[in-house]
Amino acid sequence: MKYGSVCSGIEAATAAWAPLGWTPAFFSEIEPFARAVLEHHYPDVPLHGDFTTIEEGDYEPIDVLVGGTPCQDFSVAGLRRGFAGDRGNLTLQFICLAERLRPTWIVWENVPGVLSIDGGRAFGAVLGGLADIGFGFAYRIFDAQYLGLAQRRERVFVVGHPDWRRAAAVLFERESLRGNPAPRREKGQEVALPVTTRVDRGGEHREAHGNNLIVSSEISPSLRAQAQASHRADSEVYVAHALTAEGFIDTVQGTQCVAFHENQRGELTVNDTVGSLKVGGGKPGQGYPAVAFNITPSNSNRDYSAPLAVRRLTPVECERLQGFPDGYTLITYRGKPAADGPRYKALGNAMAVPVMRWIGERIRMVKEL
Repeated sequence: MKYGSVCSGIEAATAAWAPLGWTPAFFSEIEPFARAVLEHHYPDVPLHGDFTTIEEGDYEPIDVLVGGTPCQDFSVAGLRRGFAGDRGNLTLQFICLAERLRPTWIVWENVPGVLSIDGGRAFGAVLGGLADIGFGFAYRIFDAQYLGLAQRRERVFVVGHPDWRRAAAVLFERESLRGNPAPRREKGQEVALPVTTRVDRGGEHREAHGNNLIVSSEISPSLRAQAQASHRADSEVYVAHALTAEGFIDTVQGTQCVAFHENQRGELTVNDTVGSLKVGGGKPGQGYPAVAFNITPSNSNRDYSAPLAVRRLTPVECERLQGFPDGYTLITYRGKPAADGPRYKALGNAMAVPVMRWIGERIRMVKEL
């Protein structure tokens, strides 16, 4: 299968579909750092800029057109301007591009807020546009935590095909139509001890004192913590290693981990899994998650049992939370190793790799049938 990717970001589609033997005909991205990541990993793939300027014949014919047009005009956390915003209007341009290139399949991704903006009329316009150019379609909301990632990340996916039954067969299994909801675990809560921690932000130390945090009494099954050999004496905590979806492994006596999510107002809340990654680029109050942990090593005379220390996720942890390989965004950028800020932003904007792989596998299955 040959595909073209627009609004490519750092290419979750390629990370997902390369194991299927699919090959990209072109990428299209305008963000400088994301372009640098693509040029680093895929130097032989043509890299276009503004996808609205792509014309028929510019690149090889494609079987699949994939893209996640910018979501800010549809997000409940944004201005919700819909198609009145420049970014929202790119969705209509995506449909125009599909009409020019005539792929067999279309895969489009966006935030769930697109379903409700303007009373549902904006999303209706998307589906109506696909119908106008000859595509049947199906759509479904996927939450990445149910496909192996340790974060709650809901996104709407639309799959288009000239035969709507094939599109529906990609997104819906027989089991998903039985109406049996997945079981939910009961959540316990208790008030944490006051937090005292120091956070290093490029040499600047900031302290938080006396915050009463509500924490889950159930250890999140999505976290894996391992003791790190080096120990930050100034912060008096061990650093938990990156999060995985393999389940909690207690490798140090007394280790406990709790996943926190920082909302748009900078408030910390607790979930069974880490909250959805945001694109704040590491700025306070702009919503990328944190982790609270409490370590009492058996081989130490220090007492680490009192406070829960809160720290930000590292870029590597965010890569794992999206399904990318470790260090995927750690490239040489502008002559030096990439800073954390651009890496957070690129990962927050990315699609979840396991979700894209599942959709690709379903398309392959339906095509073979």
